[in-house]
Amino acid sequence: MTMARAGVTRRLLPFAGAVLAAAAVALSAYAAHGAAQDAQGRLQIAAVFAFGHGIALAALGPRAARRSGTVALAALLLGTLLFSGSLAAAQLFGTPTQLAPAGGMLLIAGWLLLAADALRG
Repeated sequence: MTMARAGVTRRLLPFAGAVLAAAAVALSAYAAHGAAQDAQGRLQIAAVFAFGHGIALAALGPRAARRSGTVALAALLLGTLLFSGSLAAAQLFGTPTQLAPAGGMLLIAGWLLLAADALRG
């Protein structure tokens, strides 16, 4: 990865994390105040995952020094979009949640890759 591209990636991941966290707050508010009672639980789970992973991306994105760390964080971003997005879209638009398991697996893989990257120190 070139230095310029690395700089863009280090800015993009925290940006995406901050947007995810903001969307999570909005989604949580909607779940609490506007959603039907049967949809609230699924929307709150989507919001919790989006918020937690958004914070992780915002905090860890600028510190990704190696390609493996950047790939791990990209997996967290994509996994969150697939997992939380699938749950939220199911409640808001009636779409199936078939992408949620793939998102969950990407989240697990991303965290494990991040753990491996941390051991490389």
